[in-house]
Amino acid sequence: MSALSALSSDHPASKTKVLALNSTILYLLAYLLVQGAYQAATVGMARRLSIPGIWGVSGIHFTIADPQWWRIGVLAVYGAGPAVCALLGLGAVLWFWFGARQQPGLLKLWLLWVVLHACNLVLGALAADTLLENWAWYLPSWLFLAGNIPNIALAVVAALLQVVVGYFAAIGFLQSHDSITLMQFDNRPQLIRAGLWAPWLLGSLALAVLKLPDLTQNELLHFLTMALLLLPLALHSRRELFDQTLPRSRKSYPAWELAALTLLVAGAWWWVLTPGLRF
Repeated sequence: MSALSALSSDHPASKTKVLALNSTILYLLAYLLVQGAYQAATVGMARRLSIPGIWGVSGIHFTIADPQWWRIGVLAVYGAGPAVCALLGLGAVLWFWFGARQQPGLLKLWLLWVVLHACNLVLGALAADTLLENWAWYLPSWLFLAGNIPNIALAVVAALLQVVVGYFAAIGFLQSHDSITLMQFDNRPQLIRAGLWAPWLLGSLALAVLKLPDLTQNELLHFLTMALLLLPLALHSRRELFDQTLPRSRKSYPAWELAALTLLVAGAWWWVLTPGLRF
C-alpha cells in the first residue's frame, strides 16, 4: 500500500495521522490570519497617528522614543490588535455555531482554531506580556496609571478566563470533527492527541522556525499560553460523553491543497516581512 493510500484509509491509525496533518495545517492557517489581522490593525492605527516603526517577520518595532508616546496614542495603537482579534474571534464563534458545525468538511475545524488563536492573542497575550512588561501590558499600565498591581491582577484574571474558555470550547472541538470512528469515547485519547497536541506542538515549532532568528520572547510565550486553552479543553473532551457527529461517515483525506496554500501564505509572509516594512 502506498503512503498516500495509507493516509486515506479508514483504519483508526490512518485517520489519526490524517487528522494530525490536517489540524496542523489549519492551526497554521488560522494563526497566520489572526496574527496578520492583529499586526495589520496595529500598524494601521500607528500610521493613522503618525507613529513610525518597522513591521518585521516576528513583530513590530516602533522607532519613536519612549517620551514621545502619549496616553491616547498608547491605548489606541496597542489596543487595536486585541480589539480586531476579539471581533474576529466572535465572528468565528457565530459562524461556527450557527453555520458550520452541522456541515461536513474542514471549515468548522479551521474556525475553531481561529477562535482559539484570537482568544490567545487577547487573553493569553495579556497574561504573557505582563511577565515581560511590554506590548499588551502597556494597555492596563497606561489605562489605570496605578502601578503594577492592577496590571498583574488583570493578567491573572485573563489567564483564568483563558482556562474557562478552553473548558467550554470542548463541545465545539468535538463537533468540529466528522469521523465517527475517532468520535467514539474509547478513541477519544487519539482524537485529542491528533487534534490538539500535535497541531499545537508541530504548528508552534513551524512558526518558530519561520520567525528565526528574530523570534521574540513575547511570541514564544504566546505559543506557551495556548496551553491555558488546550489543557482544560483536552480534559473536558476526554470526559465528555457527547459523541455525535455527521450521520454519514466520510473518508479521511490529507488536505494537500490547504497545505500548499499554507506554504504559499507563510512564504509570502517571510518574503515580504523579513526585510522589514517601514511605516
